[in-house]
Amino acid sequence: MDMPGLVNDKTPGTALAQIRQKGYADKFRESCADIYLIGVEFDRTQCNIIRFEWEQLKTTF
Repeated sequence: MDMPGLVNDKTPGTALAQIRQKGYADKFRESCADIYLIGVEFDRTQCNIIRFEWEQLKTTF
């Protein structure tokens, strides 16, 4: 099964790093809402979540 955005990398923190690098949250930075980046890493052989991490972005107004 092919999943867009899925990185085949076993290094911890890769999912969250990809979210930061691609700037997915940039268009929401000027909103009033809190912004959380959530990186979820899957294992293709286990077909399960193996790791996740999150980070709250600081918003400036």
